[in-house]
Amino acid sequence: MADNQFGRDAVSRRKFIAATGAMGTAAIAGCSETSDGNDNGEVIVKGSSTVFPISDEMAQRFMDENSDVNVTVDSTGSGGGFENHFCPGDADINGASRKIKSEEEDHCAENDVTPIEMHIGGDALTVAVSNDNDWVDSMTFDQLAQIWSDDSVTTWSDVESDWPDEEIELYGPDTTSGTYDWFTENVNGGSHRTEYEGTEDDNTIIQGLEDSQYAMGYFGYAYYSENEDRVKALEIAESEGDDPTAPSLQAASEGSYPLARPLFIYPAEESLDRDPVYNFVEFYLENSSADWIADEVGYVPANQDMVDENMSKLEDATGE
Repeated sequence: MADNQFGRDAVSRRKFIAATGAMGTAAIAGCSETSDGNDNGEVIVKGSSTVFPISDEMAQRFMDENSDVNVTVDSTGSGGGFENHFCPGDADINGASRKIKSEEEDHCAENDVTPIEMHIGGDALTVAVSNDNDWVDSMTFDQLAQIWSDDSVTTWSDVESDWPDEEIELYGPDTTSGTYDWFTENVNGGSHRTEYEGTEDDNTIIQGLEDSQYAMGYFGYAYYSENEDRVKALEIAESEGDDPTAPSLQAASEGSYPLARPLFIYPAEESLDRDPVYNFVEFYLENSSADWIADEVGYVPANQDMVDENMSKLEDATGE
């Protein structure tokens, strides 16, 4: 995918400092320093379950090269990460599958946390059903909205009369998820039903679809690519007259898949003053265009323009 709009490598602008000096033992939780003022060698990443596989792989690769730094990555949902960890100052970076909200920016500002938006790739949000579902292979936005926008639709036949008169069992991301927010805004027209099984564990959604012929769910493409044999992805058309398109990284990159969406990380400007955080973010950005992101993680890599813009933001934030 090196030649598409999301591909190619960046040039490193700063090399990792191998040794950061003697470290104190009384580290404050979150994006803090040790009591003697030296960096504590910890990088805390929270946020989106969709961005989690990228950040987790980045963390593992970074620590393989830098054994004196510990990068922890937790899946909390985009909103859950902003609200409970990043904006209170207890995380250095928040992954997000949608842009930060104005109220989240205000929350961060109240705690002297300055988020820096970095667009690091793309996703083909996937709607899936059971492999035993033999009556639907594709859906339009309108059909999806009928099912997901409110609680009035309860059976498959409520959507199409020739579909089974069986209750739809719905699995999706929790309300703290950026995937929930993006789907609500871009597919449902601003509302989302309350009667469904919400979770931040996408594997729970996969299991729910696998266990019931009448189930439906949605999640990031990476989780589908890991479980293609367990569930069936639906082709999606934005409007009735459009040709349905199957989720794929190529279709998302080309813009032909209507559920393609951007992915972000938000490092805190204040945390970038610490070498371990700066160097991990730099490593992340330099590798965000690598082919392995598509091959091994299942997302659309960044393109060179995105890498350059992100590196400029990093440089501006730190005066490097």
